[in-house]
Amino acid sequence: MGNLKFTKMHGIGNDYIYFDCTKENPIDDPNALSIKLSDRHFGVGGDGIVLIMPSDKADFRMRMFNADGSEGAMCGNATRCIGKYVFEKGLTDKTELSLETKSGIKYLTLNVEDGIVKTVAVDMGKPKVGVVSGTLQANNTEYTYTFVDVGNPHCVIFTDVDVETLELEKIGPAIENHELFPDRANVEFVNVRDENNLRMRVWERGSGETWACGTGACATTVAAAANGISKKNTAVNVKLNGGTLSIEYKDDTVIMTGEAKFVFNGEIIE
Repeated sequence: MGNLKFTKMHGIGNDYIYFDCTKENPIDDPNALSIKLSDRHFGVGGDGIVLIMPSDKADFRMRMFNADGSEGAMCGNATRCIGKYVFEKGLTDKTELSLETKSGIKYLTLNVEDGIVKTVAVDMGKPKVGVVSGTLQANNTEYTYTFVDVGNPHCVIFTDVDVETLELEKIGPAIENHELFPDRANVEFVNVRDENNLRMRVWERGSGETWACGTGACATTVAAAANGISKKNTAVNVKLNGGTLSIEYKDDTVIMTGEAKFVFNGEIIE
């Protein structure tokens, strides 16, 4: 892994290690590399790694790997970071981009001021809503959930219990690996402040609790509309541990808007 340069970035606290593989791909085993580098004590530290690659279908292609080495279909926060990366690193001068992911092509609109990408809006595509008000048993507790697929699977649980008090490290794995979800699931616990403001904590499959999850915020907004909590075509603020995302659920798509930040550049020397 010598001389392997990377950039650490985060989208409201959802942090990944990014590699520019647009000209060459020096990474032979991204699964093992993600496990090694994601370790916050012995590695760089992050929720996983992201490879920025060329595409014959879109402007760029992304591959993302979770902290446990598993490959994810896509990551909403990472899509915003990629938009900022490719523009500010001079890989493109376009402010409207297409990005190939394992769950299809996503479309990005960059809000640029004085050459700096301030926010990125991502067209996440049309969600698939599964069971509304289904129930499952986990850790001797019954939970009412809504299943939403926004390119990856989400189990959204609205609760009156203050999400700040939840022992997510105990509850999350049991639901993530529940028999109802053969591909595992991301798990969102949500408090409703009002129809336009939701508070969410997320347990991500393959990474554990993260400070933010863009697809989770989208899934939560879709689930809120499906359950009559919020309305379509209206921006909903989803507050996560690391910050707030603005999500608008329309009839045929979900638009996610938020910031992306550089943290530091580095190089692996051994």
